[in-house]
Amino acid sequence: MNPIRILSFDAVADAVADLCGKAACDLPADVLKALQSGREKERGETARDFFDQYLENARIAREERMPLCQDTGFAVFFIELGDAVRLDRGTLTEALTEGTRRGYGEHYLRKSIVNDPLFDRKNTTDNTPPVIHLELVPGDQLRIILAPKGGGSENMSAVRMLKPSDGKTGVVNFVVETVRNAGGNPCPPTIVGVGIGGTMEKAALLAKRALLRPLGQPNPDPRYAALEQEILEKINATGVGPQGLGGDITSLAVHIDFHPCHIASMPVALNLNCHAARHAEVTL
Repeated sequence: MNPIRILSFDAVADAVADLCGKAACDLPADVLKALQSGREKERGETARDFFDQYLENARIAREERMPLCQDTGFAVFFIELGDAVRLDRGTLTEALTEGTRRGYGEHYLRKSIVNDPLFDRKNTTDNTPPVIHLELVPGDQLRIILAPKGGGSENMSAVRMLKPSDGKTGVVNFVVETVRNAGGNPCPPTIVGVGIGGTMEKAALLAKRALLRPLGQPNPDPRYAALEQEILEKINATGVGPQGLGGDITSLAVHIDFHPCHIASMPVALNLNCHAARHAEVTL
């Protein structure tokens, strides 16, 4: 059994604040590579121009330390907490919240969170509270992944409770239909996260977590890898294209994660990320 390792509350909060700036300004290398590849595949002049603008925007954001997008998103964290890790004070939720508050303030990022979804809708003024997905793992390390999620792409997400008899055809039709109907709203070309199985909320989480997989890395199960490719080809055949104005590349990748489910169920969730697929991580 590992001895207990004590992490400083302030060290965690400082690391999170730094991640907020990095995620907002530094487009990951795998996303840049996918955008460059998409630019090469596009045949339309207008669509290629959009790809050029995406790549130039990424360069400016990186060099000038300016956010990639004015919507700096809901702070969504995926946490792997070692069972031998403890904080010197407070809770991990409090440290992540404090880091978000500091980060969105120090890096001058737009605060987009309202305190009540229906009635008050008053801005919390510091982009808190964050959304935290926690996984307990063996060991003495804390892995923090920040994946800011903008409203435009998040609003196009969907869950459908399919019947097992709907099979693969039902999954393909649901995903392609949802992406086609989203049009230019999620700022395509998108990355499409798909969760299949579990329960309603598990499928949604699978879909969002699938967006973290490096672009171009297929599902390790060859059946699901083939399904990813099939869905991607059908999405790109819709012609929605960059910003919904037509083109060959509507999505850069389709990532599927799956989980065992009830014999009577086959939940399927879809979560879209815009072309600025932001995420950053640190291990403490």
